[in-house]
Amino acid sequence: MDQISPATAGATIDPVTLTVIEKGLQQVCSEMDLVHEKTSFSPVISEGFDRSNGIYSREDGRMIAQGALGLPIFLGVMQETTRSVIADRKDLVDGDVVLVNDPYFGGTHLMDVKMVRPFYYRGKLWCYLTNTGHWPDTGGMVPGGFNSTATEIYQEGLRLPPVRLVREGVMDDDIIRIVLANVRVSEERIGDIKAQIAALATGVKRLTALLDRYGQETVEAAMAELEARGERLMRAHLEAIPDGTYSASAFMDSDGVVDAPVEVALDLTVAGSDVTLDFSRSSPPCDGPMNSVWASTLSAVYVAFKHIFPDLPMNAGCFRPLKVVGADGTFLKAQHPRPVAGCAAETSQRIVESVCLALSTAIPDKLFAAGAGSSGNLSLGGYDPVKGENYIMYTFSGGGYGGWWAGDGLTNGCSSIGISKNQPVEVLEQRYPLLFERYALREGSAGAGRYRGGFGVDYRFRLLRGQGKASFLMEHGRVGPPGILGGETGLPNEIRIGRGEAVTIPEHLSKGEGYVLTTGDWIEVKTPGGGGYGDKAARDRAAIEADAAKGYGL
Repeated sequence: MDQISPATAGATIDPVTLTVIEKGLQQVCSEMDLVHEKTSFSPVISEGFDRSNGIYSREDGRMIAQGALGLPIFLGVMQETTRSVIADRKDLVDGDVVLVNDPYFGGTHLMDVKMVRPFYYRGKLWCYLTNTGHWPDTGGMVPGGFNSTATEIYQEGLRLPPVRLVREGVMDDDIIRIVLANVRVSEERIGDIKAQIAALATGVKRLTALLDRYGQETVEAAMAELEARGERLMRAHLEAIPDGTYSASAFMDSDGVVDAPVEVALDLTVAGSDVTLDFSRSSPPCDGPMNSVWASTLSAVYVAFKHIFPDLPMNAGCFRPLKVVGADGTFLKAQHPRPVAGCAAETSQRIVESVCLALSTAIPDKLFAAGAGSSGNLSLGGYDPVKGENYIMYTFSGGGYGGWWAGDGLTNGCSSIGISKNQPVEVLEQRYPLLFERYALREGSAGAGRYRGGFGVDYRFRLLRGQGKASFLMEHGRVGPPGILGGETGLPNEIRIGRGEAVTIPEHLSKGEGYVLTTGDWIEVKTPGGGGYGDKAARDRAAIEADAAKGYGL
């Protein structure tokens, strides 16, 4: 795509065609998502939807489109991944596919594995197709990769710089052998690899059809206009925020190694239609895996504004009015070889929380109290003696959303950086040697307020046979999600591990690894409830009575 003037583009394309092309680009990405989902072997992708696909500019990797079914945290991450691949690999040709999971090449944690494919139309490079899938394991010290005690990236798993996995349509068996030799349950990983490649191939087919139908010039003009409109819409929203500097802090329970809080400190300045987010007061780089790479930090900022202004389209134009500064020298701009396993799933949610808390007094009619703010990462790896095979279960869990200006928070909502869903317990029980004894609403967990928060969940499962090793990397275990405008805090996360007669609570409350389970042992997790919005004294009497009648324990 050569540079096209938005004004010229808008003058040469009619509104109907513009809308059709916009939806067509999104549909290309959504079909990629569906192929990725339906052909993956791992339940975390096929059932939990922990994946995303998108279209990116050939010039600088900026986002053109992402499917509505993709995870929001990948809004900015895959843009940065594509930019890194463009800069690093000048030798790619039609039919190549690059494999990369290096956090320092525009990534997140090692389990989010990206593939980038240059898309050629009529013999010329036209754009890049990029996707991400969460692999349940990429090696490392802990099954599942969420090692809460890692102190360097090498302990977290296999790290891949941009390597050519597919050469002109032919998969490189040597690369596959290296990958499969370094991960657990390799027969499952090869299925996930082929699913990602298939999703990109679907993108090639569908995008070619779109260009054949409307022509390159029309589609490129539409993309330029959509990007310009995205920026104008974002600026219109920002201009409605009173000018000024708004500050807030959000706290991690610990970094998993040093048992002390880690602070995301934000000073957010609004000046007309420009916003500067300064994170310079945040904690320095930490010893444990809660450091955030730059791509994840940027993407978390974008996700926060998408939450606040949900009508924003998904293209790079929306990001232009946002300037993120001050992260150098903090744990929000990790440098090699800092460990980063928690950056995308947990630290990013504290960044979202800090943005929303900062703006809650400026635009209270657009904001909401803090939600559970944790993906509830739990991994269990072991050997099933009945099936005669190794397994790795990675699961995440929902929690309460915060109360908002027009109602109570959602119960058992997904993390603030995802649209993933809980994997059905029936599927987990079928795949792995365990039994869920409880999966219920966590009564009494919501923060009180004029509009209360939503409830977390309370689940417990027992290992039925064999031996397994469990690890946790969660958040909001020390203090629950805060309320706003006088609303109260939701209950914090709780983890208990029962082994024989002993019941253990992790030293770091929300994090821990190396818990060996044998037959009959169990794990219990209670996820946070959302914070409350407004003074609870202003809550409607009928709402209070309805909560009591439903036995919510408030």
